[in-house]
Amino acid sequence: MGLPGSGKTTLAKKIVDNFGNIAWFNADQVRKMSNDWDFSISGRNRQAKRMTNYANFEINNNRSVICDFIAPTNLSRKIFNANYIIWMDTIGKSLYEDTNKLFEIPKKYDLRIYNFDYDIKEICKELKS
Repeated sequence: MGLPGSGKTTLAKKIVDNFGNIAWFNADQVRKMSNDWDFSISGRNRQAKRMTNYANFEINNNRSVICDFIAPTNLSRKIFNANYIIWMDTIGKSLYEDTNKLFEIPKKYDLRIYNFDYDIKEICKELKS
């Protein structure tokens, strides 16, 4: 999770490349499939529920899952209820002022990445443990 432009999708792709057989849901692709570009609070919560449904389907079929999306509010994070949260805290603000205004600093996360100079092998090692 993190602001738009923080590197969520880039990190997710690198993790998928390192893990192999893992389901990956990108928020923009899921919105495109659903033709739902509503970025209101209710639209964002609906997206969190949608991402949850996709992830749970894969989990119920014994697959590991990675979902990359903004999850800007504590409520959207609660709706998604991730097992492991990586917070991409690499930028102070995004190009989208509406998202900047409603983005709530997460109180709970498992890994916080501060810059784009991270070691993907170390991150994957931690995820596998």
